[in-house]
Amino acid sequence: MTKEKQIIECENRLLKAMISGDIKILDELLHDSLIFNIPTGQTITKEMDIENYRSGIITVYDILATDQTIKIIENIATVAVTFHLKAKYADQIIDGKFRYLRVWKLFDTSWKIIAGSGIQI
Repeated sequence: MTKEKQIIECENRLLKAMISGDIKILDELLHDSLIFNIPTGQTITKEMDIENYRSGIITVYDILATDQTIKIIENIATVAVTFHLKAKYADQIIDGKFRYLRVWKLFDTSWKIIAGSGIQI
């Protein structure tokens, strides 16, 4: 399987884990040193992100990915993607379009997200 197809598979696993709140899969896909800028401007870590799902602070109802661009440079992959997201975050309903950038790094045989950001468009 090509690296690009591996990333597509990882992205699909990530979206399914976000919708189902699957902490185990999120833990597998997020690197321990992850930093991510969420649309509010806050920078979060892996621990913060997983706790948001575990505690119910974030609930994803639906997420539809479009306009995905993937670039591979050796063992690093960058993904730019547009999402239509329906969710709840800290009692606020979210229903809109967002543009996300994620950076994946290959560790042995596992791809993990090491950084990312998202903005509302």
